[in-house]
Formats: sequence, structure tokens, C-alpha cells
Amino acid sequence: MATAEQHYILDRPSFDKPVKILIVVAPYYKDIADNLVAGAKAEIEAAGGTWDLIEVPGALEVPTAISIADRLSNFDGYVALGCVIRGETTHYETVCNDSSRAIQLMGLNGLCIGNGILTVENRPQAEVRADVNDQNKGGGAAAAALHLVALSRKWASASKGVGFKSISDSIKLAGDTKDTPTA
Repeated sequence: MATAEQHYILDRPSFDKPVKILIVVAPYYKDIADNLVAGAKAEIEAAGGTWDLIEVPGALEVPTAISIADRLSNFDGYVALGCVIRGETTHYETVCNDSSRAIQLMGLNGLCIGNGILTVENRPQAEVRADVNDQNKGGGAAAAALHLVALSRKWASASKGVGFKSISDSIKLAGDTKDTPTA
């Protein structure tokens, strides 16, 4: 089997406030999923973050679980994990395309999601990609989520520059003593 090409990896982000990440995994191929989760946990912990873990039946349920968690909980980011191995039917394309598209749409709407759902031709490809000591795609997905959290925090704290200011910053109400000197 050919070795993966080397690629650049961003430095791990650092945080002033703790980061809480939800790992959502579809353990259809349990051994592969366990390796993905191990990589994700290690990366989150190395960044000083905490994680929670939930399991769902398959890759198609991962985006739904993330969406539910976003509406009903307080996570800073999400890691989507699972594995889809090509079979004999077109179900592979449906699962790969629909799970990826849903995750991407949530990301475009502001969620910080690292997508580590493997889409491979065969089991050996999945094993190499999931292995913490090889390609470590679970750790890579967690790193992606952490980088997006860092980016969203950076821009959320920006108070001047590009964009609109809150109207409350420019309007004074009668009786407002915020800027009135005291006697």
C-alpha cells in the first residue's frame, strides 16, 4: 500500500476559556470507529479541551445528532466520525454525499464541525486512515473543529473594524446615566 503524501498541519490552537466538544460517532465498523474516537479525544485533550461522546446508528444520523445537540446544548464545536466503505449498491454514494452535504451546510451556518467520516473503497484504506499512529483522521477532524472554534472566538470578540456596530452603541436614551458624570 502506498504511503500518504506529507502535508502541512497547522499548529494546535490555544484557548483562554475552556473548549467543550461533542464527538458524534457512527460505530458501524466498531474497530475503525474506536480508533477515530481515540484520535479525536487525544487531540481535544492536548488542546486543553473537554469532550462528550455520543453514538448514532450510521453516518446519515451524525448530522442530525449534531443539529439536535446544537439546538439543545452548549457545545463549542463538534467532531463527526464514522466510516462508509463502498459496497455493491449506490447506497454508498447516498450516504457519503448526504452526510457530507448536511455537515457542510451546518458549517456554513456557523457550526464548528470537523468532519472525520471516512469514505473509502475498502477496509484496509479505512484502517490506515483511522489508525492513531498513521493518518489519524479522527485527530485531524478534532483539530479542524478546534481551529474553527478558535476562529469563531476570535471574530466574536472583535469590536471594531469591518462590519456594523450594534445600534445600542450609538444611541443614548433620556435618563441614561452611563456617560453622565457624577457630582
